[in-house]
Amino acid sequence: KKVFPKVKKEIVSADSIKQLEQLKAQYNPYAQKAEKLNNIVKKFSDEQKTAQKATIEDIVLLTKTRIEVLRAANNLTSDIDMAEVERESYEYYRQAFHDDSHTGYLVFDDDKFVGAGGVSYYQVMPTYHNPSGKKAYIMNMYTKPLYRRNGIAIRTLALLVEDAKKRGITSISLEATEMGRPLYEKFGFVQMKNEMEYIEI
Repeated sequence: KKVFPKVKKEIVSADSIKQLEQLKAQYNPYAQKAEKLNNIVKKFSDEQKTAQKATIEDIVLLTKTRIEVLRAANNLTSDIDMAEVERESYEYYRQAFHDDSHTGYLVFDDDKFVGAGGVSYYQVMPTYHNPSGKKAYIMNMYTKPLYRRNGIAIRTLALLVEDAKKRGITSISLEATEMGRPLYEKFGFVQMKNEMEYIEI
């Protein structure tokens, strides 16, 4: 008759499991980013300001905001004619809401509009790093001057990134102004090295 050695049994408590999960998250940068994203999005509900997902009914406000952003980003004075850009922006939003190729958020302080952000979705050829070929491009990040430095932009950004991830999109990019660059870097965006843009001479 074989006699097997006694195996020492160890009881694993709920606390030790939790500690193990915390250690795993500590050394997993993707888990850290996911937790950070969730915390930023959740913080919106703890404050007076609310972020509202835009619909086709918000098209006039979205278009107006787009022109404000372009004037600010390009240092354009009020006498510069933006009528054509305004018409095209309105048409863009109309088509984008129809085919679900854009998500926008509007931020309000009570009933007062104070900020916005949007993400455009598009398709390119599949690549090794992006087999689906699906991409997201964040645009139209804007906060009213009196409301800046209050975390509105980073929370709007978090909502847009979350929306892209829910669609299974991991290739997310944006164009950064000098003012916005520190915010995007803090969130986790890095400078791209392998893309160029053709500018007609």
